[in-house]
Amino acid sequence: MLEQVKKVLDEIRPNLQADGGDIELVGVEDGVVKVRLKGSCAGCPMSQMTLTFGVEKVLKERIPEVVRVEAVPFGR
Repeated sequence: MLEQVKKVLDEIRPNLQADGGDIELVGVEDGVVKVRLKGSCAGCPMSQMTLTFGVEKVLKERIPEVVRVEAVPFGR
């Protein structure tokens, strides 16, 4: 599943980069995808919506085993 998640994130990444942000895959465990938002996404007040209604939605559509997506703060 890790490789599938990487592939989908690579497809999503250009949309985030267009707004000055980025996303880093931290890991996948028991259907939970852990990511770190970077650049302008890291401090954006809309980042939770981007994560839930953008990244999580696409991952769940493409990979049914994905349960949820969690943001991991820097330093963890």
